[in-house]
Amino acid sequence: MTSTKILVPDMGDFKDVEVIEVLVKEGQQIKKNDSLITLESDKSSVEVPSTHEGIVEKIKIKVGNKVNQGDLILSLKSENKTEEKKISVNKEQKIEKKIEDKKPQVIKTKEIIPTAPSSQSGTKSASPKVRKFARELGANVLEIPGSQRAGRVSEEDVKNFIRSQVTVNGGRVEKKIHKEEYPHEEFGEIELKDIPRVKKLSGPQLVRSWTEIPHVTQHEEIDITEMEQFRSSLYDYYSGEMIKVTPLAFISKALVSALKAFPNFNASIDSIHNKIIYKKYFHLGFAVDTPHGLMVPKIRNVDQMSIKEIGEALKKTSKLCRELKIDKKEFFGGSMTISSLGGIGGTFFTPIINPPEVAILGVGKSFDRLIKLKGKIVSRKILPISLSYDHRIIDGAEGARFCVYLSECLGKDFAFKLAV
Repeated sequence: MTSTKILVPDMGDFKDVEVIEVLVKEGQQIKKNDSLITLESDKSSVEVPSTHEGIVEKIKIKVGNKVNQGDLILSLKSENKTEEKKISVNKEQKIEKKIEDKKPQVIKTKEIIPTAPSSQSGTKSASPKVRKFARELGANVLEIPGSQRAGRVSEEDVKNFIRSQVTVNGGRVEKKIHKEEYPHEEFGEIELKDIPRVKKLSGPQLVRSWTEIPHVTQHEEIDITEMEQFRSSLYDYYSGEMIKVTPLAFISKALVSALKAFPNFNASIDSIHNKIIYKKYFHLGFAVDTPHGLMVPKIRNVDQMSIKEIGEALKKTSKLCRELKIDKKEFFGGSMTISSLGGIGGTFFTPIINPPEVAILGVGKSFDRLIKLKGKIVSRKILPISLSYDHRIIDGAEGARFCVYLSECLGKDFAFKLAV
């Protein structure tokens, strides 16, 4: 047995290229040209093949390492003995030419040339985009059956694989668990707790949303100075007491107005019959933070409520959720959901759509900003929002127009109108 070192080949102008996959294991028998590792730069991705056959003796790199030409990938044990001989300059040039012919082709796009998968090396053909998509969802591309030519894995294959991890057994939803290579307790002290029931129930819904809906999120900053001034000036005409109304009530009223102007946001997709369902009602969902987990109940017919009535409905519904007294049906049949972090903090985030709805509005904590207005420096109240929508039915231009319309509804010209 002789030991052969496999090095990173010449990659042209690319340096410090990241290893995103190690495709072989120690003790594994591989053949010449079997893929060993996958390298990915910001411009290309390529699988590095073996220049020899043998048994993997020792792997010297791991996922996340940055490598350059000449770095040691692994060592192979081979039965074919080679004798070191002195060769002429001409023969050296011939050998270098052969090695040059075996170099992996660096592709100037984010695609890899399709290659047939090897059952021995465990390689899998997939584009860098698909590999990254699989990694983000916690899936191993080597475990995903490829439906494309030569077993190539597509993005749809990844989605189907993720969906297959959630199965129904006797009416009970079960998730296939991938066992970690090393137990957590091997690295230090841990504590085990049960997953709250609400989070167990919402988990499959979140997986469904993230894997089936192509999310797009747009961010906007809305000037709500006049709205806040009006809100803080509300009082009871008879008692003279100040009326406290949450900003969420004003946002809800503005959102209903936007849904009327942009009906695609108040819709659902019927994938079975390939239809779009347009809703004529306006039932808004609100993400409620409870000790049991996040709940998203609906408030019905918000378009028929005043600002004060919406505020009271929010308080009542939130209380029922925290006490676990709300009816199950109240979590269904919504137009669009509002997820507000204003009471906690933060600005922008990416809210996940609550299917079968096609959009969700994320609301951050408002803040003061100094701006120049009519030649003077003034303080204005700014509200950050994050709008996520289903790109299958809503395009970017419509999403942008929706944000602009919402800004106008909450701005100077519409603040008083919404309170009626």
